[in-house]
Amino acid sequence: MKILHITPTYYPATYWGGPIFSVYHLNNALATIPGVELKVLTTDSAGPKVTDRLIDEEKQMTFPYQVIFTRRISGASVSIGLLTRMSSLIRWADVVHLTAIFSFPTLPTLALCALYRKPVVWSLRGALLDDQSRQNYNPQGSLKRLLKWVWKGICHRLISPQRVALHVTTEQERDSAVKETPNARFAIIPNGVDVPESLPKKNTRLPDGILRLMFMGRLAPKKGIENLLKAMAQLDMPVNLNIYGTATVGQGGKDYGTKLVNLAKELGVLNKKAWFCGQVNGDAKIRAFMEADVCVIPSYSENFCIVVAEALAHGLPVIVSDRLAWVEVTKRGCGLVVGNDAASLAMAIKKIGKMELEKMGRAGWQWMKEDFVWQKIGWDMHAVYEKMLREGKS
Repeated sequence: MKILHITPTYYPATYWGGPIFSVYHLNNALATIPGVELKVLTTDSAGPKVTDRLIDEEKQMTFPYQVIFTRRISGASVSIGLLTRMSSLIRWADVVHLTAIFSFPTLPTLALCALYRKPVVWSLRGALLDDQSRQNYNPQGSLKRLLKWVWKGICHRLISPQRVALHVTTEQERDSAVKETPNARFAIIPNGVDVPESLPKKNTRLPDGILRLMFMGRLAPKKGIENLLKAMAQLDMPVNLNIYGTATVGQGGKDYGTKLVNLAKELGVLNKKAWFCGQVNGDAKIRAFMEADVCVIPSYSENFCIVVAEALAHGLPVIVSDRLAWVEVTKRGCGLVVGNDAASLAMAIKKIGKMELEKMGRAGWQWMKEDFVWQKIGWDMHAVYEKMLREGKS
């Protein structure tokens, strides 16, 4: 099976957040399946500025498949080179996997796949979910809403349920997408996570009895971090919070990061109860999980929220917002689901501090090992490709 994955940005361009890792690990899993020949078409975009490009050493890293990096000339992913390579690569492929909605490669990919009648799996990566819920924390202007409406309208004209399957990671994302594309077909496949073979061993408390909390993710308005800071100010128990992540340009992200620091100062928790630790990757990211007792994600909106899965995979109980698609953590005995307002978060932190964190961590690790390892996710996605190919020939 020849698979072409078209995505606006690609690993190791980690600036662009969670989907970078999800797409990378999915492709790595697919590449291990016998009979799969995989190619990735993308850009060298590595940050918000046109000059933020992956360097040669990064583009030449060893991938178990061919990755074609084209030069970004404008925006986040505008690339003439990507357009010139796209047609021949789509003709080569049996199945095309497209990632992202509001990005430069989307319309030409859908148009060419319609022309060549190629089956498409289109990963939405939470874009529609975010677009519908963003008014809760960052109202948009009417012009931007109009442009997105036009963009989505063109996309809808280029897809058909017989040839295009929309890949979503949660039922929540599917329900949001159905509002936009009621006649579409869907494939619900969650993101995977790297799960340690054995449950990581660690102390569940620091010697002085402080409950160690962590947040990890982009510092963006939809994350609701200001509510977590307010919750920290309300707590009269020994507790601290490490915030891992950086602000990003767009959607108010840069200003939001500054506002968070200023808010922490006003609340009297900056470098007393709450620390901004910057972005971490690799071994530093694993250490962050190992040095925490509980991971708290108070977002207004998320697609899959890979950080929750990563925390659980490392034996870390979670407190998650009821706006997220992780209600099962309560059934699995590995976390709490609460409102993302400050009072609810503070109450949940007090409650979880009295719970059996080690037992909860083991339950979360076991769940991830059973249902979310990348090898399983790769085979599940491969089954979607096969089904589309069979139906296309019938």
